[in-house]
Formats: sequence, C-alpha cells, structure tokens
Amino acid sequence: MTRMTEPPPFDASFQIDQGALVKAVELLATHAPLGEGPDLAKLPSKLPSVGVDETALVSALAKLVLSGGFDLGGPVSFAHMDPPTPWLTWVMTLWNARLNQNLLHPATSPSARLLEERVVSWLAPYFGMSGGHMVPGSTTANLTALWAARDVGGATEIVASDTAHVSIEKSARILGLPFRRLPTDETGRLIADSVKNVENACLVLVAGTTSTGAIDPLSLSGRAAWTHVDAAWAGPLRLSDHYTSRLDGIEAADSVAVSAHKWLFQPKESALIFFTDTQAANAALSFGGAYLAAPNIGLLGSHGAAAVPLLAMLMAWGKQGLADRLDRCMAAAASFASFVKGEERLELLGEPHTGVVVWRPRNVDIDMFYASLPSGLASQTSIRGSRWLRCVAANPNTDIDAVIAAVREAISRVY
Repeated sequence: MTRMTEPPPFDASFQIDQGALVKAVELLATHAPLGEGPDLAKLPSKLPSVGVDETALVSALAKLVLSGGFDLGGPVSFAHMDPPTPWLTWVMTLWNARLNQNLLHPATSPSARLLEERVVSWLAPYFGMSGGHMVPGSTTANLTALWAARDVGGATEIVASDTAHVSIEKSARILGLPFRRLPTDETGRLIADSVKNVENACLVLVAGTTSTGAIDPLSLSGRAAWTHVDAAWAGPLRLSDHYTSRLDGIEAADSVAVSAHKWLFQPKESALIFFTDTQAANAALSFGGAYLAAPNIGLLGSHGAAAVPLLAMLMAWGKQGLADRLDRCMAAAASFASFVKGEERLELLGEPHTGVVVWRPRNVDIDMFYASLPSGLASQTSIRGSRWLRCVAANPNTDIDAVIAAVREAISRVY
C-alpha cells in the first residue's frame, strides 16, 4: 500500500507580493540618498537563526540601503565616472531579477539571448566592429580581448601606456604574457613615437584614461599584431555627431571594450566587448560541454540578461537622445574648465577632451581645499606624483552653475 505524504507548504516568498512591491517603490521615492549616513547598529552581527517578516524588512532596510547610498544624479554630483541610471533601467533590472535568466542555456533565456544579439548589432558598427557580447565590466572585456589577441592574433606580449587601466596588467599576468609600459605626456596620453617593435604584440590604446580622460593616438591602430582599444569611458562618444571624430581610428582596431555602466548610463555590472572578426574570436573563445545546448563563448559561465535594460534605454532615447545627454555632459565639463582657467587661484591641467576636468587650487593645502567642497563634487587623483582634483561629467543633470558657486565658496573660505 502506497504511503500518502503531505504536500510541501506553499512558499509565498517566490510569488508576487504586489503590496510589498508598491511599498518598495514608495520608499525608493521618499528615501533620498545620503539623507543620513548608514546606521549599522540594528544590523545583526551574526546570521539570524530565525527570519523576520519580509515586508517589514523592506522598510527597515530602506534607511540602510537607500539613505546610505550616494546620489549620483544630484546637482553637484561631478566627481566620478559612475553615472545616474534612468528609471527605465530600474524596471528592467527588477524584471531581470524576477526571471533570473541564464544566457548560457537557450531554454531558460529564449528572448534574452536574442535581445543581447540585437543590442550588440546596434552598437558594434559605430566602432567598426562586426559583433561581440556583453560582460560584467571592462576588466572582463579587456581580459577577453587580450585572450583573443594571444590566441587569434598570435600576440606574444602586451604593450600599453603607463596610464592604462590596471586591468591591462592584470590580464597580462593571467594570460602569462610579458607586459611592457610606454611613456605618456603630461596629460596621460601615449607618446606615439614610443610605439616600437610591436609587430608581435597586442598594442592597447586607451580612449579615456581614468585620471584625465586622455585619448591615445588611435591612428596607431593596426600597427601591431593585434590592437585593442580600451574605450571603457569615452567609447559612447562615437554616437555623438559632435564628438565622434575624437575617436577616429578606433575602427581599425581588432577589438574594442566599452563600459555600459559608465557613459551608457546602465546599472552595474554592464559592459561590451566588440571584435572586428567576431567569428574568429568566438571560435578561439568557445568551449562546449555535454550539458550545454550552445557554445559557451568567453570568460563567463552563467550570464545574466544585462542587455535588457540597455536595449530599453536605447529604444526609449534613440541615438539622438543618448547623444544629447552625452553632449550635455561634455558641455558641463567645458564650462567648468573655462571657469577654472579664468580663476587665478585655480590651475587647470589641460582641456577636457572626454568630459574629465583635472584641476587644483594654487598655493594652498589641497586636502583642506578638498574638504571644503560638497561631497561628490570632486575626487582626487595623482599625476606624475603630484596631486590634483578631478571632476567627471557623467551626470547629465549636473547644475554647473551650482558647482561653480560651490567652488567659489570654497575659495572664499580657504584663501
């Protein structure tokens, strides 16, 4: 006789709680970032043995998560390459979390795979590339490109400027390739005449260095066995009619990395790696397995639907909408640089070519001056052993008049 068993209890944690989701949106609208500092006093020091009500927990965590964050879209948010994200991406990210699709398995992500392919097909031509795929960030994108440079291009060393992103040297170590640094000028731009003996190398050119936003001479593309352009920051300028020419030469590269969670205004973690010859790159980067219904291309195993919020934003804004926001950012940087040049108590490193303004006060302690600025207005960097302040135009809603007024107030207090 078959023994009857009780059915498992229904688990509501995996179902939609519309009231709780509405409450979460209300909290999102009412808890301003940095309204108060993070308060960890009520957070358990050890994993709780018994859980708490989920709806009540949402309200309790709002202060810690939302108010404990920083408002990257605030009027004087001008310090970092981290942008605010459009509300449409919040919705798409919520939907992604609900479905939890894995692009490694077509059966679990029939639409998401196609959406990523479509987004890549939209963007790749602006860089002269034929295709590619999405990755969590440009560190992964750079490593993927240099992997292809070794296995497709036959590169036996990695050559890059001394201001290239740390991920380039990391990638060289992972891949077991020698890493050679080349000198840069005072703005952090690669000195073209230093590029020699690269016939068997992967030459990495940077389009938007981290400290200064400098663009290496992209006309050097094609000189090496493989050319990779790390366009994590400045790459999206290719979609702006006003600034696309600043990246001329990028189309002659073999691979290009672009960080979507920078100037494509996406939630982290989101980036793209593009190839001129995608078929050859994919063949070198593909792996199979008995449980896989499609080749596993690149470094990632499980791969989420990061293209969904990017596709939604690009459809909502179009090329022109994206370009308009990039142009606003560039205009804000130019306006602030003009102010710095006209203020005798401030010093400008150089004209901002990709929305990064490097400046500092003259003849006063830089720490004291920095402390007098509103939080999020500027960051600090070191260039050739000298300390500077750095502003980055990643926020289309920056109020440049408010930024200038805040700097003037700091000047009046310090001098």
